[in-house]
Amino acid sequence: MLNKDNLVIAADSLRAITHPLRLSILAFIDKNEMVNVNQIYNTLKLEQSITSQHLRILRKANLVNTEREGKFVKYSVNYTKISQLKEKIDLYL
Repeated sequence: MLNKDNLVIAADSLRAITHPLRLSILAFIDKNEMVNVNQIYNTLKLEQSITSQHLRILRKANLVNTEREGKFVKYSVNYTKISQLKEKIDLYL
């Protein structure tokens, strides 16, 4: 039986992960293990505000982990959440 709350969470996660720019950001974080917003926007040639907006969406969907290091926030991929999302998708395909 489908649970509405779980469907909303899954839809938000899928919406977050399917945007091409967010996929690029996730791939960059994955490649570098842990990065800050400056490294992301400088390397991917993005505006800082756009990068921050996309990271906020990824954080809200719990697709990235954050760790404060001084005045910087470092991002890493939340592999557990991505694995769980993949398992749920596989159940319904």
